[in-house]
Amino acid sequence: MRSRSPSPGAVGQPNQVQEAYSRARKNPFFDGLLRAEDGTPSPPIDLQASLGSRNISRTMSDIGNTHTRNAHDSLTDIGNNPFLQPFERSKIGKTASFAFTDVQSLFSFDPNEPIEANEKPPTVNGLTSPTSAKSFRVNRRKENLSTVSLPQSAASFYNGDSPEFEIVASCPSINKLNSFLKATKDEVNAGVPGRFLHVVMAQDGPDVGSIASTITYAFYLNEARKSDQICTVPVINMKRLDIRSQAELKWLLDSCQIDQSSLIFVDEIDLSYYDLFGSLKVVLLNGNKLPAKQEALKQAVVEIFNCKEGESVYPWVKTITIAEKQDSSCCTLVAEKFALISPEILAGQGFSRLLLAAILLDSANLCSPQCSLKDKYMATLLIHGSGRFGCNGLYQLLRYKMYDVSDLKVADILRKDFKKWTRVGKPDSAGSRMMASQIGMSSIGVPIAQLLDHEDTSVREIKYFQYMEKIRLLMIVSGYYDSKKNFKREILVSAESVELMKNLLFFFNASASQLPLKAIHQPGLGEEMQAFEIDKVTSRKTIERLLEEFGGTSKG
Repeated sequence: MRSRSPSPGAVGQPNQVQEAYSRARKNPFFDGLLRAEDGTPSPPIDLQASLGSRNISRTMSDIGNTHTRNAHDSLTDIGNNPFLQPFERSKIGKTASFAFTDVQSLFSFDPNEPIEANEKPPTVNGLTSPTSAKSFRVNRRKENLSTVSLPQSAASFYNGDSPEFEIVASCPSINKLNSFLKATKDEVNAGVPGRFLHVVMAQDGPDVGSIASTITYAFYLNEARKSDQICTVPVINMKRLDIRSQAELKWLLDSCQIDQSSLIFVDEIDLSYYDLFGSLKVVLLNGNKLPAKQEALKQAVVEIFNCKEGESVYPWVKTITIAEKQDSSCCTLVAEKFALISPEILAGQGFSRLLLAAILLDSANLCSPQCSLKDKYMATLLIHGSGRFGCNGLYQLLRYKMYDVSDLKVADILRKDFKKWTRVGKPDSAGSRMMASQIGMSSIGVPIAQLLDHEDTSVREIKYFQYMEKIRLLMIVSGYYDSKKNFKREILVSAESVELMKNLLFFFNASASQLPLKAIHQPGLGEEMQAFEIDKVTSRKTIERLLEEFGGTSKG
């Protein structure tokens, strides 16, 4: 293999065997170009002299290439360039390997003081380019990503998987979204005088897809259906306190630069007040009916967005959008609507990341059998939002955040995926009243032993969580993979009384074929709390169904 000598401006060229370059054969076509008609070599053309004093206007591409040429010329003097010193060249045969040091250590600024820089729109012949200005900030990265299984990329090769600093660019789309959120919250705080309250909210599952679609679809309605008589407000159908247990959601909102203080959660607004005076209109996402606790507001529903085909809906609702597939992402439909009326909104990295993250999680990184072609198309359209690690890296990062409980309290871990229900049991011995049994189930992704070791007071925190949620029986269902990649299912049961625990164990013994249990010895639990390992692969749906059966028969 022959190689040419590196040019003076080459950076980090490997030490290769230098050989004289010789052309294997002469091409008569090029040879003819270099000779005059009489056969003598043609003299070089003096382009400057031929142009004389004529003034030739430059195109936009020439102007843009000027920056590239200047940057190349500035690299020709590499002797005193500190950023090129980390490259150490070593020769192994005719290949080269590079050893990199930490380039970030060469920065002389204080990392605790963020650096701000503004990029002004370029000017051409005195006219300002239509491109909007951007501002940049250099921040110290808060989280350590070295333990995340991220795919290989050029960014990680040069700067590591978890760089100490990150450059954050402003996003005009997010700035516009934040202005909308702040204006709507101010309007709600003022009581929405003289206008209808147009509430957009999803089902009460606190997942990324529901929250992202609630925010973005409300923003779309505000942009597409501007009206002085309607105040469109996204309402997150969860308590603000619960967001602390959703690490992936909190990270995503921070990463997209969304102003969380301007968001409205369901515990911060009294929707029944507006419904009482007839000024409430509800747009329901990701479902055909409101949750049971909000069923009283059903007459206010005017639109259903992204419901499944064949589901029964409220008969008076005229505006219905049906998903292409049964489990297609709601954010795919939202992104499609923005692409039709205002595609420039999707160009912002923060805004596109919010939609892309929801699509990736809803479709299992576009690998789910329910993933539609439209999901894949919109994910490609929004790929700018994936950032330095690409779509696969963004998905792996979000999945890591979903199961990362290192920064959470025990109560936040239990609240992360928690549901409770009430079942009326049989009458007591006197037959005078029915027994109501409040049961709760929390799903976690770590072993029970790790949960109990998470804090010194983990057992006490579990009992306090049970007391605050007002449940008589708490079932903590653990699902994880061990070191041998085998799936394990464990449960931790916390009962209000010893009698209730005995009744539950008796019920489990009767259902041993469906739920074979093996006791796990954990010191310090007491008689009202016990841990078990399930001997066969059992779904959470099976455990939930058994708990419902127990709730309907329990007398404890």
